[in-house]
Amino acid sequence: MAHLPAPGPTSVRTTGDYYQWLVAWDACLALLRETAGHPQNPIRAVGVELDGAGNLDDVVLLRDLPPHTYMQVKYAVDSSTPVSEDYLTKPSVTGGPSILKKIARTWKGLTADGGSTDLRLVTNRAADSKDYLVAGRDARTGLLMPKAAIGGAKSNRGKARAKWAQESGLTEAELIDLLSVLRFDLSLDMGLYQENLRLLMAVTGLRHDQRALEEGAGWIAKMVREDRRELTLAMVEAAVADLDLKAGPTRAILSIATLKPDPLASDADHAIDWVDRFDGSSDYTKRRPLPPHSWAQLQADIEDTPGHLPAGTTAVSVTGSIRLAPAFLVGTTFRMVTGTDLAAVQRGRAGAQLWSTNDPFDTALAPAVIEHEIGQGDEIAVAIAVATDLSEDVLEYLREQNVPVGKLIVLTPPSSSAHDGSVPDSAAANALTVGIRDHLRRSTRRVRRIHLFLACPMGFAVLLGNRWNRLCQTVVYEDIKIDDGYEAAFTIEA
Repeated sequence: MAHLPAPGPTSVRTTGDYYQWLVAWDACLALLRETAGHPQNPIRAVGVELDGAGNLDDVVLLRDLPPHTYMQVKYAVDSSTPVSEDYLTKPSVTGGPSILKKIARTWKGLTADGGSTDLRLVTNRAADSKDYLVAGRDARTGLLMPKAAIGGAKSNRGKARAKWAQESGLTEAELIDLLSVLRFDLSLDMGLYQENLRLLMAVTGLRHDQRALEEGAGWIAKMVREDRRELTLAMVEAAVADLDLKAGPTRAILSIATLKPDPLASDADHAIDWVDRFDGSSDYTKRRPLPPHSWAQLQADIEDTPGHLPAGTTAVSVTGSIRLAPAFLVGTTFRMVTGTDLAAVQRGRAGAQLWSTNDPFDTALAPAVIEHEIGQGDEIAVAIAVATDLSEDVLEYLREQNVPVGKLIVLTPPSSSAHDGSVPDSAAANALTVGIRDHLRRSTRRVRRIHLFLACPMGFAVLLGNRWNRLCQTVVYEDIKIDDGYEAAFTIEA
């Protein structure tokens, strides 16, 4: 494979501009979502290189009331300059003020009347893990606080604070105030950032292929060339119409993370972060809650989510990295009888798709059925074998644990064996979930409890849970790989 040539000055400049247009398009998406969600203090316009915003004028979120959000966007072609004390306090190449001094001056100007503000440094640069203040950045908020304020004058952090304060022209107390509102949005690599923006376009009800993203960023560039620096809702909505970007409803975002942090959490209307509450050192090993946390607590958190979404929400998109039992529970929480159009961001070989409960399909798809007699009781075990065949593992678990079931019903796609691509899209997923539900309604009519085991795409588990009604009480199991192999996670009344 041939390597790309080193970028020249023109390439660096144009790529940096494009990165800024992506950040501005991101802000326009936030404007559309907040308009649909009706928050108390919504974004009313997006500024791009806005007058009166000092050195934080690259992208500005203008709200009805302060605090407004002011962003400085910095793009780097390589990883040679991480965000550190040296990067922030070094004078510019022309001998002008450092980045930190420029930010401090702008902050003092924006807050001179005693008002509040929200500041962000947005860059693809990573944090310097050896920097005494930057290394303490809180990944949940992007702030260097509260760790930046810890330690006396003789500590490493204290010495760093003194240097930052001197360079910025602030007292240490003022520096702490600045760092309380200055967010460091770091490591937003171009490829990952574009992927996240496409997902945001999907949940905003827009086309979300790469071409659509390029069209959105291109519209931002056009507005700047025409010197239209304040982009209103009417302008953004007109652009969406002119570019033919509209594809569906704007959705409330529900972020649930148990395996790794969700990059869309900061854009969510409600976020549940259980990453540190799950046992395991990586997303491959995080399979169950870490005591004293429990499945019951997670169930309560998930079932409480409708009350945390904007009033009147009728369309919801769930994002994040979760195991199949929590994904199924999300579906049952927003069951079809609630009238909610529920969608899940499903990643696969064709890239990210949005699988929605409202996506049409021609007819229900009856699953292939295999039954195994067990004879240990009058309850029923059900295995959904879409991504892989889990029959042997489930049978072994049921027998070893003496689960009181009479038989195991294994349900698979009708025309193929279980594999990762057996359900290619949302329409196929909806058709099969309806077929599975209808089969189980008939075959478990006189059963008082179902024991459910899942091996399917995450989005499929969400859609299946959404249609899980007029069935009996269901115990949902999670594959934990260790100990007994499976663990009862949630009990759901259906």
